[in-house]
Amino acid sequence: MKTLIILILLFDGTLLKEKIILPVETTPHNCLAYGRMYVETITTYKKFEDEPMRRGHYLNDKRGTVHGYYCE
Repeated sequence: MKTLIILILLFDGTLLKEKIILPVETTPHNCLAYGRMYVETITTYKKFEDEPMRRGHYLNDKRGTVHGYYCE
């Protein structure tokens, strides 16, 4: 495992797969742990009490939301 893929849905409806090349080979567990930390760094989790469907990880640069990540 050496690549982390972040799934980003832009507010215009475009789905991006942002690739992050890790500097060294790693285990799947470590790659996913890095993904979690990375997503927590680039997003803010918003919880709307009156609209539960709007909950999620919103990018801090206000382009869209993160919908997941995986390692290759």
